[in-house]
Amino acid sequence: MTATTHSAHPSTHPAPPVRTGSALLWLMLACAAAATATSALGWVQWHWLFKPLAMVIAIIYVAISALQTGARAIFYSKSPYPLLIGALLGSLAGDVFLMLPGNFFIPGLASFLLAHLCYITLFGQGVPWLGQRRALLATLALGAAMYAFLWQGGLPAALRLPVAAYVLVIALMAAQAWARQAALPGRPALLVALGACCFMLSDSLLATNRFVQPLPMAQLWVLASYYAAQVLIVVGVLRGAGGLPQKT
Repeated sequence: MTATTHSAHPSTHPAPPVRTGSALLWLMLACAAAATATSALGWVQWHWLFKPLAMVIAIIYVAISALQTGARAIFYSKSPYPLLIGALLGSLAGDVFLMLPGNFFIPGLASFLLAHLCYITLFGQGVPWLGQRRALLATLALGAAMYAFLWQGGLPAALRLPVAAYVLVIALMAAQAWARQAALPGRPALLVALGACCFMLSDSLLATNRFVQPLPMAQLWVLASYYAAQVLIVVGVLRGAGGLPQKT
């Protein structure tokens, strides 16, 4: 009788959300690989399709992950989702500016600078600001060395101040990522910190190829390290998002 009564009433538990995250992540990886390959092969029209599409899919991936947590989790003060989407939107704008014909370097640089400011704020949620002094010194030293290398390699005078500001911001972003990893030990924070390092590597290769000397297969290495950075950061932040405190 008990079993019959139980089966007659539908369960009140909500159905689990549709697991689209894995499919979107693989689609993002496929578009990133296609963007890298088409750039290296000189297939310009296809590159113009796949390069922004990779970031669009990343934004959709984060947005769906956010919606599956519920509105309360999205809008509490330490939610990672708005800042992560803001960083990806800035990256998308930077991607578009840098791939367009013509001189859109400054708008592209500004877009990525805004993206890194979002990342810095995101990586500072709930952890000490620049709490790892050795990481801070290391990233600032690497940034200063890279800037000096670009300066002596022929960095145009009109770009010296904007590039200096960008180098400082990305160095602080990487330092804060490692401060976050020290405060939140575990695989998700480590993925984010490694992603920040990949971002510094990608930008260093791009700047060397643009301002100092052409590098062999430059587009392959620049885009491969760039997409590795974005994937590591997105996956690391989303995997760690469940551990953030809920607003009470």
